[in-house]
Amino acid sequence: MTAPASDEPSSARLVLSLGLAGLLSGLALVGVYLETKPLIEENQAAYLREKVFELLPGSVSIAAHVVRDGELVLFEGEPAALAGEDVVYAGLDADGQVIGNAIPAQGPGFQDTIRLIYGYDPTRRVVVGMRVLESKETPGLGDKIAKDPTFLANFAALAVEPQVLAVKAGEGTEPNHVDCITGATISSKAVVDIINGSIEQWLPVFNAEGGS
Repeated sequence: MTAPASDEPSSARLVLSLGLAGLLSGLALVGVYLETKPLIEENQAAYLREKVFELLPGSVSIAAHVVRDGELVLFEGEPAALAGEDVVYAGLDADGQVIGNAIPAQGPGFQDTIRLIYGYDPTRRVVVGMRVLESKETPGLGDKIAKDPTFLANFAALAVEPQVLAVKAGEGTEPNHVDCITGATISSKAVVDIINGSIEQWLPVFNAEGGS
């Protein structure tokens, strides 16, 4: 007796169908990414610009500088071309004089990489403000590094020499002390470590520029 023909698709057809579906989905995702990438980059640039003006009050314009052969040179290309570059943003007043610098930096936090930007006055050698650009620290605890006014106040006139030190909340007594957030000591120290590492990188450059 002959067995009835099966209506079920073969394994090869199933694999082909799944592969085709995966290919189409992948192409769709790539298309969406390519279409939205310029908008995302534009929004990120606008957000960064906003933070630079916050950190350097009195600035009317911003000039991006990169390091070439140990010296700061003006960068005149497209913002997207700065990806991967060590860059510092100079805030300029109405006369074109440098008010201060805003420096992006990043490093490991408790959960993931913390991206921040801080204002720096190379003449007085003090940090004049700090803003977190991106963080995945624990909600309600570590994420306070971005919004706790008491913590952020540590960076209003923070001495960077000999180095910035993280201390327990309420124990800061020196110009280079940062009071950690209770319950978020690791995240607080991560911010301090990021700034110390960045200052170590940039201080020789600023010294070579004569403090400006």
